[in-house]
Amino acid sequence: TTSFAGGGSMRLWSLLLLLVCLPTLILSEDYSDVTVIVRGSKTIAATSDEFICATLDWWPPEKCNYDQCPWGKASILNMDLTNPLLAKVIQAFSPLRIRVGGSLQDQVVYETPNLGSPCRPFTKASSGLFGFSKGCITMERWDAMNDLFLNTGAVITFGLNALRGRKQIRKGVWGGAWNSSNAQEFMEYTVSMNYPIDSWEFGNELSGSGIGASVGAEQYGKDLVELQKIVDQLYENSSKPLVLAPGGFYDKQWFAKLLDVSGPNVVRGMTHHIYNLGAGNDPHVANRILDPQHLSRVSDTFRDLQLTVQRHGPWSAPWVGEAGGAYNSGSRTVSNTFLDSFW
Repeated sequence: TTSFAGGGSMRLWSLLLLLVCLPTLILSEDYSDVTVIVRGSKTIAATSDEFICATLDWWPPEKCNYDQCPWGKASILNMDLTNPLLAKVIQAFSPLRIRVGGSLQDQVVYETPNLGSPCRPFTKASSGLFGFSKGCITMERWDAMNDLFLNTGAVITFGLNALRGRKQIRKGVWGGAWNSSNAQEFMEYTVSMNYPIDSWEFGNELSGSGIGASVGAEQYGKDLVELQKIVDQLYENSSKPLVLAPGGFYDKQWFAKLLDVSGPNVVRGMTHHIYNLGAGNDPHVANRILDPQHLSRVSDTFRDLQLTVQRHGPWSAPWVGEAGGAYNSGSRTVSNTFLDSFW
């Protein structure tokens, strides 16, 4: 997008008036034939056919921001999966990539035989991340979700709990190795049911300084190597899902270290999040969404991430895994209006 300052705008209009007033002069000019050669031997960039993406989040109805509690029954755990309108919407975008994940993703456990505890829902807990306890998804619910996915042809990216087994070593920082046992059993069940998963994403917003929690890039990279081994083992005789990470905000040094440690052909998609309008209750959201210069600043992040991938992990590719303009459940005066289309 391009904007013109006052002087630039006047010069532009003057040029347009000149073109309108002198058509005969322009048409009388002599032109020479020009040959344009396009070299199509090298691909500069490619976009996946499934680039249209929607995220299904884990938030319970009690999730509130500022003076609004907008989630209602719109989460993975409580939305009406049999609603015919939902199926029609997914089919209308075909192929639509659905990312199952979000802020509570790293507190989700899976109801597998060796879970070792009852499968309980999320509840409000001041000591938990984002004010909620750990939550659980039943295999019955996972079956119902996959019925919807299979019937609508959705392309699925599932975000795994990357905090399982770790301990908080100081405020906002978690250490220790990932305990993969619960996730592996969940993946084993998914494979046994022939549920097609396009990609397994590891963690949500744990990169850099993190949002609520963070994990060091070196440990994160080692855990991704373990996840790739699990994928290789479970999908030995079939097409393997991609491994994606870290599903967080771009941090140059952290992302580079992650690629260096995990090594070749592990992280196939570097997923990062974009919320470039600020908090949902920020009174300047509407002004930012109408400012092309502000919106265009995000291109710096895209450029930096592209270079990081090229230098440290050319086997990977940059993805925008989640984006919503304004964070914390959006802006009630912008996100659900025509104005949001400018973003």
